[in-house]
Order: sequence, then C-alpha cells, then structure tokens
Amino acid sequence: MENNDHKREQGIAEISSAGFQIDDLISRVVTVAKDMEASAFESCAHELFEVERALISANRRLRRAAADLRE
Repeated sequence: MENNDHKREQGIAEISSAGFQIDDLISRVVTVAKDMEASAFESCAHELFEVERALISANRRLRRAAADLRE
C-alpha cells in the first residue's frame, strides 16, 4: 500500500508540473497569436488561438486526472 501512495503522490506532482508548463505554453502561444493578429496574419492567429483552446482542454483533463488520484 505504501508503494501505491508513493506512486499516487509522484503522479500528482508530475501532473501538476505538466499543468504549469502548459500554462506557460498557453501564455506564449497567446502572445504570438495576438502579435500575428495585430500584424494582419489572421490565418496564423486563428490557428494559434485553436492551439490555445486545445492546451486549455488538455490542462482541464490533467486537473481531472490529478483529482482522480486525490480521491
């Protein structure tokens, strides 16, 4: 049982770390997307905003996975 607790805590820590990295990626992608949008590269901006939405969705799923481990 102790090994399972360790694996659970390790999993939560890894998921949390990945979430913070995704948050950083979201911020960076949005910055570039806004810059592209302001520079009349709407197609590129649109694609980047789609990437932002996908990253937000991925982060939500990571939070659900971490919540499952905490139960």
